[in-house]
Amino acid sequence: MTTRILPAAGDPDAARALVTLLSQLPSSEPAVPVPDSTTLLDTLGRLAAESIDELPEVVLVHERIGPVPALELIREVALRFPAVGVVLVSSDAGPALFSAAMDSGARGLIGLPLAYEELAARVQAAAQWSVGVRRHLGRGAAEIVSGPGGRVVTVSGAKGGVGTTFTAVQFALAAAASGRRTALVDMDLQAGDVGSYLDVQFRRSIADLAGIQDISPRVLQDAVYEDRTGVALLLAPADGERGEEVDERAARLVIGALRARYELVVIDCGTQVTGANAAAVETADVAVLVTTPDVVAVRAAKRMVRMWERLQVRKAEDTAMVVNRWSKHTEIQPALIEKITKTRATRTPVPAAFKELQAVVDAGRVQDLDNRSTVKQALWTLAGELGLLAAPEAPAPQAPGASLAVRASGQVARLRRGREG
Repeated sequence: MTTRILPAAGDPDAARALVTLLSQLPSSEPAVPVPDSTTLLDTLGRLAAESIDELPEVVLVHERIGPVPALELIREVALRFPAVGVVLVSSDAGPALFSAAMDSGARGLIGLPLAYEELAARVQAAAQWSVGVRRHLGRGAAEIVSGPGGRVVTVSGAKGGVGTTFTAVQFALAAAASGRRTALVDMDLQAGDVGSYLDVQFRRSIADLAGIQDISPRVLQDAVYEDRTGVALLLAPADGERGEEVDERAARLVIGALRARYELVVIDCGTQVTGANAAAVETADVAVLVTTPDVVAVRAAKRMVRMWERLQVRKAEDTAMVVNRWSKHTEIQPALIEKITKTRATRTPVPAAFKELQAVVDAGRVQDLDNRSTVKQALWTLAGELGLLAAPEAPAPQAPGASLAVRASGQVARLRRGREG
């Protein structure tokens, strides 16, 4: 059997050394090395979307990978692609790092400088483990190839006041109404308003999960508020200064725990780039950026996208741009915004109809927005366009608003059929 191996190394010399030695292993097929964590996750995600059989059996993560630290990257790969054997390559082969690597989900540790015998043994062991897992999973593998649980979508704003939180809340409500187990996370850590929008006060927040190394289902349950809308809420801390407790590492652990429990995790990232929400955007299956069709907001959107690219958080073309408060009379149209920002503008713009929203926003109960609202209809259609809704099934008793979610799913399906035709 041929063993497919994907090396991940930020140092070109280290990458060349890995490939040279891997090429000498019998029945091995080393792929072109990937230079950073973003490219690695994108590559695995693309292969997984085709089939579990397209994934490499072994991924080698060099200690000098970036921007995500090696152990954090291993944890992410192990969570999202559980049938891939991950091996850490490090100059530190001591028992402490070995234990930390195993805790993160690695299948082995290879010391530097590289030795043929050790490399061959670790790669073979990881490959055998991977093959065994895939054989055990059988047909069910495709259902969990992208990791336990479901998808993660982040919603970020080009600037304050463009409707970021309202968009995130409506996406979560639409997904829950369609039948998906949905969590909504407020990662606008100093100024989060998700609780205010839904008239929820809860003493626990995401800050209570910071510093916990192993977020068990029970620990997560204690921090989450189960709203009667069907959405599980993980709120921002009431005291903004506590937001500093949620760093990049904590964010990744929290997202991993939520991904393992819910079919969809919607994250409100606010309008500022922090280590926590940058980690969320990087690991998201769908990254949404909200703007309004005016010069100031579009310039801010372009700055945000360029910053993500410089920090190797997200590529512009992998970002979905939502245009809020749109009108056909607006001089700046979605096609122009797409051209300026190099993002992918969604097909469904959100109309400018604030009067529809004012009463429920002022009351802090946006879940009560009438189904006839053109804004709600657009956002729920967008949720379907982005793949956030459960597929329509046979008629069954529905929660309030579920019929709108079903219509949104059906509308998106018709749009797709139209493009294919």
